[in-house]
Amino acid sequence: MQTDSSFTFVLFGGTGDLSMRKILPALFEAHRAGGMLAASGKIVAVARHVADRGGYLEWVDTHVKPYVSKNGLDETAWASFLERIEFVKLDLGNPEDFALLRDAVSDLPGIRVFYLATGPSLFVPICRALASVGLNENARIVLEKPLGYDLKSSNAINDAVGEIFAEEQIYRIDHYLGKEPVQNLLALRFGNALFEPLWRREWVESIQITIAEELGVEARGDFYDNTGALRDMVQNHLLQLLSIVAMEPPHSMDSDSVRDEKLRVLRALKPIDQRDISKVAVRGQYHSGVIRGATVPAYATEPGVKPESTTETFVALKVEIENWRWAGVPFFLRTGKRLADRVAEIVVNFRPVPHSALGASALRAGANRLVIRLQPNETIRLYCLAKQPGEGMNLASVHLDLAFDRFFREGQMEAYQRLLLDVINGRLALFVRRDEQEAAWRWVEPILNEWAASNKPPKPYASGTWGPAAASAMLAQHGTCWLEEEN
Repeated sequence: MQTDSSFTFVLFGGTGDLSMRKILPALFEAHRAGGMLAASGKIVAVARHVADRGGYLEWVDTHVKPYVSKNGLDETAWASFLERIEFVKLDLGNPEDFALLRDAVSDLPGIRVFYLATGPSLFVPICRALASVGLNENARIVLEKPLGYDLKSSNAINDAVGEIFAEEQIYRIDHYLGKEPVQNLLALRFGNALFEPLWRREWVESIQITIAEELGVEARGDFYDNTGALRDMVQNHLLQLLSIVAMEPPHSMDSDSVRDEKLRVLRALKPIDQRDISKVAVRGQYHSGVIRGATVPAYATEPGVKPESTTETFVALKVEIENWRWAGVPFFLRTGKRLADRVAEIVVNFRPVPHSALGASALRAGANRLVIRLQPNETIRLYCLAKQPGEGMNLASVHLDLAFDRFFREGQMEAYQRLLLDVINGRLALFVRRDEQEAAWRWVEPILNEWAASNKPPKPYASGTWGPAAASAMLAQHGTCWLEEEN
């Protein structure tokens, strides 16, 4: 993925955790690869916690290096990367300071990319300040999640940003869409004749999408206690993955063709009647427990969390899509903190054969499935039945690994690296369009409203487990179970 596109990449929140862990390491990897970033491209970091460029480069050297040196650091590449970086000390609360930014970038080449690695409350003030000094022309703006607290606040942000930047200038980022297995899912479905005929209600029994974390809220208690898992993970990451899995084949891979098909899925989600929410939605909150031999605290005792908090740290949902392809197929979504393992995966359970001459084992649930692992190890596995060696026709589950690293010399590209290159090169397909975001909020809101009105607290679960028992019971009602329970 080589480019001659010159650019000026302006990073707001230049000393923040996201910049240190993800954004700058991704830009460095693209720089080190050679040819992915135009030689003339510049990175302009914006922050107020350091005094000058020298101080900022020291900060980067300390805080970014641990995330780029796991496999050994190329010091020559690192030194040349630092040469790309400029710095502007700027108080985001003072619009007059943006004249300093204008002066710093006015002579720099290429398209301007403004990456807002800040809290959402700063999105509109930053955009207005950029417009006040004429920096909204020949520019792209990248917005991190969460974009709003609900549909109303999301629309307010989108309306305000939309007055300054056109929709084709706005890149709403969801890093799960940049992961290699998600891209390979599209390739498997739409590039091969094998899977697409099976990708429908006649052959698929159920689909599970899980994003599980071992970590708690860490230092984000203040933010998380006003957000919760439904807003933080379901409204964006999980529903975006769902739309990728369930979408119809687009006529091409251009940005609007792909996003049109995702939007059709989001609009086809069966509305959840508030009277049925308790049957199809489980919310939980972690209590103290043991993870990898260490005792961890309960959510209510985490720094920044109110002791009486009813914020959910776990959500499990049963979702239905009301269209011809998926009618009657349950999609089970799950996310949570302080769970038994860190894993993100999509599990497609195919229906068993209608009749087996090989015995009952060929009819068992889960004999045929596709597992797309997004993290920690990005793989795709196809599970099927095979005869065990020896006497008799005894069947056992085996899997075929789609090990892309064996076929391609190039290493897998990290999600942020792919997405940042797409921004620089003007590719919108992997970014969320406004109407997608509105459709997701509109579907989620009845659950948010019901939980807010309810006096029932979230169901407790011990840290280090897979969440409340009610999440397993919900699947049991449909004759299935979560993948780890079967194993």
